Amino acid sequence: MKPSASTCFTLPVLAGAALLLALIGPSAHAAGSAEAGQAKAIVCAACHGMDGNSLNPEWPSLAGQNETYLVRTLQAFKSGERSNVLMTAQAMALGDQDLADLAAFFAAKTRLPRTADPKSVADGERLYRGGNKESGTSACIACHGPQGDGNGPAGYPAIAGQHANYVAAQLRAYRSGQRSSDLNQMMRNTATRLTDAEIDAVASYVQGLH
Repeated sequence: MKPSASTCFTLPVLAGAALLLALIGPSAHAAGSAEAGQAKAIVCAACHGMDGNSLNPEWPSLAGQNETYLVRTLQAFKSGERSNVLMTAQAMALGDQDLADLAAFFAAKTRLPRTADPKSVADGERLYRGGNKESGTSACIACHGPQGDGNGPAGYPAIAGQHANYVAAQLRAYRSGQRSSDLNQMMRNTATRLTDAEIDAVASYVQGLH
């Protein structure tokens, strides 16, 4: 699919931002041990699965997620920047080394492939790869990559195979301002331009990426 003119402008700008973030942060954190993280992740298994693949579509899978994003997310829960009754309570009890070890453990796991709703694939792919020129919506591919693998050094999350229910819920949370832990408001700026139908379509498409 040929990118729109607005997408062609957005891609290099966001790519430059990703490179800058990769050079100056937020990747500076303690080195984690996947082996140590395995023992610490036992309490996480109830929601996120023993191998980081959640069975409940309302809770995110963490398998294969990059360490930088996982650490930053846990820090956001710990500081109160991001709020969730269950996650905030868990994160408050974790030290910096715990965060690094858990991130290393989940990053080393393999994401299980899922499928998209065939009815939503065309619309979801169009938004993911080309954005929406009329509404000024940026293409998801700019930060999350062609296959949804994200950008580890820049801390952009891998989203391929993530539950559509969870992705849609987070996009709506960004749109409403309920979630505000995104770097430079990039997700909020994008989500505010999405309709409910577009959110559901791109979330389903993301679930089928692998």
